[in-house]
This record gives sequence, structure tokens and C-alpha cells, in this order.
Amino acid sequence: MQSEENVGLVAGAHAAEILRNAIASKGEASIVVGTGASQFAILKNLTASKEVAWDKVNLFHLDEYVGLTADHPASFRRFLKEYFIDRVGRLKSTTYVLGDAPDLLTECRRLSEVISQLEITLSLIGIGENGHLAFNDPPADFESEHPFIVVTLDKTCRMQQVGEGWYGSLADVPDQAITMTIPQIMKSRHLIACVLDERKAEAAHKAIDGELTKQVPSSILRQHANCTLYIDPAAASLLSAAKA
Repeated sequence: MQSEENVGLVAGAHAAEILRNAIASKGEASIVVGTGASQFAILKNLTASKEVAWDKVNLFHLDEYVGLTADHPASFRRFLKEYFIDRVGRLKSTTYVLGDAPDLLTECRRLSEVISQLEITLSLIGIGENGHLAFNDPPADFESEHPFIVVTLDKTCRMQQVGEGWYGSLADVPDQAITMTIPQIMKSRHLIACVLDERKAEAAHKAIDGELTKQVPSSILRQHANCTLYIDPAAASLLSAAKA
């Protein structure tokens, strides 16, 4: 368990090490970057690394709201550009999820074709207040054969976006998104999950101490061989280890 101040520093250094090692052994690395408040600190420290050859890194987008343009204030494409791409400069490749694509199923197929050609070195993810991974709300599909799908977002998920300040009201939050599926996320060689704030305490408790169930999508992380959780005291306050 890390203090909130140290989560980004330690997790960012860990992520940089994973990418450096992959580039040294394979000549390139591929990273999936989640968005949202839990990613601010890790991205700040990761993108500051001078030891990662960013021009050998392929960047993938985890999810995006349906209907949002890239310049919308809450667009995850805008988030990635501001908090990742503009900081590191030239990348080997960048694959965005186009939530405003005219045909969503065609867009999912495009994304699936691109990602199937690469081994994902690292995915940076968070855990939602309802236990979701990416935009896979409960009950999540643990067996999907598709790397990307269109989903309808539940109220808790949408209210989280309001609570984090991305939208002014629930009515403003889109009710659909394109998301990377859980089986695709689990294919990553490494996962780093950052969980911050008391708002995430119940979700973290269910994911770590509770039953492995589709009703808590993030509980599946316990089955990943190389998943590291970085959590601050507030988010960890309900964990059995914190009470021991």
C-alpha cells in the first residue's frame, strides 16, 4: 500500500521499467493507457522518463464514449493527447478508439484487427466505483471473443464521471461507449492498476477480498500472473489486510 503521493512515482517507475525491458529484448513495446483521475499521477511520472525509447512504443486507447468528438472536454482521446502523447513526443504508432465513428461495429472490427497483430506489453488500468474494468460494467463478460465491443453504461459508472468532474450532470454523460473487453485486457503481459480515493474503497474491497464474480469485473485481476495493484490508504481502508 502506497500513500497517494507515492503511488504515481512508484507505479510510473515500474511501468517505465517494464517498457524498457521489452524494448531491450524485442525492439519495441506496446502499451494500453487508461484514462481518468486514477491515471494522472502515474502518467505524469511515466511520461517524464528519459530512459524509455518512446519512438519504439505502440500506444493503444482503452475506451471511448460513443458520439464524442476528439476535441470534447471529456473525450478520452483528448486526455491521451494532453497527458501522454504531447509529453512523450513521437511514438511508433498510436491507435485511438473513435467513439464518433459512423459505424460502431466497423470501428470495433478495425480496432480488433490492429490489436491482434501485437503483443500488449503493459496495460495501465483503474477500478471503477462499481468494480468495472475499462467500461465493462457488471455483470461483465469474462468470455468475450471480441477485443472491442459497444456497451451501455450503467448509472453508477456514469455518476462516477460526474463525481470526477468530467461532466456537469448525469444527463450530460453518454450512455454508450466502445471498450476493450476483459479477455483482451487480460492478454496483456503486465497489468498495473492504480486505485485512489475513498470513493474506490468498497470496489477495491470487493475486488480483492470478495468473490471472483462477473458482478465485480475487477475481481478477475486476481487471475492475472503479472498484475500489480498500487493503492492509497483511503482506497485500501476496507481491505482485510488494512484491518489486520
